[in-house]
Amino acid sequence: MKLSPSTRRWLAGLGVAGAFVAASAAPAAAESTAKLYVLLPDTTVAVGSAGVVKGPLLLAEEATTLRDVSIRYDYRALSGKVTVTGDDPGNDCSAPETGVLVCQEPFPVTVDEWFGGFPTRVKIAPTEAAKLDDSGNMKITVLTGDTVRATSTSRIRVGEGVDLAAGPSTDVTVDITKNFGNFSAPVTVSNVGGTTVKSVVALFAQDWAITPADRWSNCYYEEDILLACQFDEEIAPGETRSATFNYSLRPDTYAPGRVFGQTEFITPDDLDDALSIFEKFDGKAAKRGTGAKLALKKAPAARAAQTDVDPTNNFTQLNVNVRGKRGADLAAVGATLRGTKGSTVKADLGFRNNGPATLDFSHSDSEVTLVDVTVPTGTTAVTVPEECVPFKGDKTRYDETAGTPGAAAYRCFPGPFAPAGELLTGRFTFRIDKAVPNAEGSVRINAKCECSAGFKDDLKPANDLAKIVVNPAGTGGQGGGDDPTLPLTGSATGLIAGLGALLLAAGAGGYVVARRRRTRFVA
Repeated sequence: MKLSPSTRRWLAGLGVAGAFVAASAAPAAAESTAKLYVLLPDTTVAVGSAGVVKGPLLLAEEATTLRDVSIRYDYRALSGKVTVTGDDPGNDCSAPETGVLVCQEPFPVTVDEWFGGFPTRVKIAPTEAAKLDDSGNMKITVLTGDTVRATSTSRIRVGEGVDLAAGPSTDVTVDITKNFGNFSAPVTVSNVGGTTVKSVVALFAQDWAITPADRWSNCYYEEDILLACQFDEEIAPGETRSATFNYSLRPDTYAPGRVFGQTEFITPDDLDDALSIFEKFDGKAAKRGTGAKLALKKAPAARAAQTDVDPTNNFTQLNVNVRGKRGADLAAVGATLRGTKGSTVKADLGFRNNGPATLDFSHSDSEVTLVDVTVPTGTTAVTVPEECVPFKGDKTRYDETAGTPGAAAYRCFPGPFAPAGELLTGRFTFRIDKAVPNAEGSVRINAKCECSAGFKDDLKPANDLAKIVVNPAGTGGQGGGDDPTLPLTGSATGLIAGLGALLLAAGAGGYVVARRRRTRFVA
């Protein structure tokens, strides 16, 4: 399956937490004829259980709002083995024939370019006739009116129910000036059900500052980020098992402060279900470590699939109190441009994090800074980044869509993560309506706001304001680059591909609050 850059950016942003604040405030995008995709992960339901709730994910190659949406679930291949029903008591779902469910969406469905769209969820449950290893495919069809917009297939199987429970949260204090910021923390899991657990997977969603010190061969990594570990030891009912992990804080960790990690325990079969949608998008594979094995035993050669029947107790938290002193200097980035009357010029506007610390506000879902752009005198903004909304005085004009051209000023929301030493900018295009020598606009970062957004302790506030200067052609300055898109780039802000991101998408065992990094301005 070939995807446009915009859809690949959606997949990149899939594994991050926190919604872009301007996106939620702005009206939805207009409906388009862009290619649409629907994804529903494979599902394992426990025999004799009440079933599980799953929802399809919609992807589009550009932001769109879908109207008169209905979703058809054809599970006739599992007729008599499972049932599929609407999850919400007030849903508008009906069964036109045995083994088929059609759900009409009560409201338009917005498919965001970054986060996708989330229609009504359904409940998949086994019948009394279901037996271990019963399996079949369900076809999902998305329609707008009578037009088929997307189809996909999801496997449903019947497995054995188990109940994993994570151990208590762990609190540690680390001084970045001592022992190179190294520390250790346990992960603990218990079998609180009545069936022996044959194998378990620990999924890690850790803040950028936390890096693993070891490369266990039964664990998966994406560069220097720990994603998951699989333990093939059997865990009897009532038994608890634990392993210790060694970590380091990155040299650019902000201090004093706090960083966090989260671990979720699921079965390998639930993980396989989750990764089924990843495979459909030719995902980048995570890599195994090359070191020793961590508490690894050989699993039995044959067994029934297992699924966790109560995923609400599968999570544990790692809280790291960081001591020391390491701050950051954010510097505004403006532009000097030139052009003739009627021409357009491009400017990459934003800020640079001069360090020494990386800013990571993902856990609070806060922007690292607010960027206010005043359009230069005598020009009109004809293209604007999607992260920017029209702004007047101290009030954002939420009645207009983000990225709306023609405003005199904009407030931009660049995201929760700013790596030390990196430039983060968004592309503006200005039309020169009037040739005015030294026409000025401005870029102001750390803009004032009666909200929690923005960086409050900049090391050098004096460089928070930069000019945008536009001159007639031949009087100095230069135009911008040649690519108006805003791709995710850079090792820190690129796709953290692999297990953690997909689990967020698939909802295996609940939604992992995976603090993977997204910076919507270019890094």
